[in-house]
This record gives sequence, structure tokens and C-alpha cells, in this order.
Amino acid sequence: MHVLLVRHGETPWNREGRYQGRTDIPLSADGEAQVRRLAERLRSVSFKTAIASPLSRAKATAEAIHRGPLELDAGLLEISHGEWEGKLASEVELSHAEMFGVWRTAPGRDTKAGPKAESLGDVEARAWPVLERLCETLGQGDTGLLVAHDAVNRVLLCRVLGLPLERVWKFRQAPAALNVLSGPSLSELQVVRLNDSDHSTPFLDNAQHKAL
Repeated sequence: MHVLLVRHGETPWNREGRYQGRTDIPLSADGEAQVRRLAERLRSVSFKTAIASPLSRAKATAEAIHRGPLELDAGLLEISHGEWEGKLASEVELSHAEMFGVWRTAPGRDTKAGPKAESLGDVEARAWPVLERLCETLGQGDTGLLVAHDAVNRVLLCRVLGLPLERVWKFRQAPAALNVLSGPSLSELQVVRLNDSDHSTPFLDNAQHKAL
């Protein structure tokens, strides 16, 4: 079975480096173009099951890729940034220097992503069961689609790769990034493609977020 794990396309707040979290910010014009190019790459792929975060940026991304039935699951919502939402990363670095430093260097499972926010462990607890349930619908040769967010994708990929959540910053998830997981079962999934952004970012360009 194959699972295509996708991050939503770029939003205006991504471009500005502003923390989004649960705030429902739609795709930008550039984000819509990224998603269209990804959808064209995946035009020949047939999905047995498709699940997306209910936030509009993820939902619109999923709908562009998959024209069939789409399930929305709150387990895939982006990490809540609490009081940081709507603020620039540069502003947060000044107002919560110590907390920001820990978050952006070595966040642990229980490290909060801002005051009154979630932790990576909280995200794993709600997002992993969604991936588990998607895999239960897939047989040999089937493909599933899961469209979520930066933190959600990172947490799921860390678990598949056997990495502790402290290593969550050791790889990237660009806007509209494509990850491909393949294997006979959930426990045997391998990462076949990671942060594949050929449709949205020039080779060796800096496909990096300014905030999470």
C-alpha cells in the first residue's frame, strides 16, 4: 500500500512568517498554483481513501488533488500555537525568547508550541490514529491520501522513521510538499519520498518555512 502525505500549499501567513496554528487562513495565489502543479503530477494516481484536515488550506489542497469523496478529520488540525497565533516569528522571538528558543531548537514531546498551546505529543496522540485508520482501509496496491500541516506531517514522519520528536526540525516540509510512504502494513511503512517539492520549488532552492 501507498500513503501520500501532503502539506497544504502556501498561505499569506506562511509567506509573512506568521504563526497560523488553528487559525483558518486560506491558500494564497501562489499556494493555489503550487497545489495545481502537484495535482497535475498526481493526475494518474487513484486514491481509495482521502482524508484531510478541516482547515480550508488543507481541504482546498486535498480537493485539487482528489476529485472523489473526501473525509475531514479534526485529528489532522495544525498544532495549536495558543497565544502565538497571528504573530510573526520575529515578534515571538522577542516576547518569549526562552520558550521560542526551546521550541525552535530541541522541542520535546511535552514542549508547548507557545503559551496555552499544544505540544508535539498532543499532535501525535490525535494524528497517528488517523493515519492508522487510513491504512486499515488500504489493501495491497491501494493508495491513500492524507493532507495536513507542517507540524502534523513532521510528527507522523518522525514516528514512521523511528525518530524522537526532538528531531522534528531535522527535515523540512515545504508548502505543498509531497511525502510517499509505502509498505505492506502501517508498522512496516518506509519513507520513499520526503519533502518532494519539485512542482513548487526550484532544485536546491530554500524551501523553508518562516514560522510553523
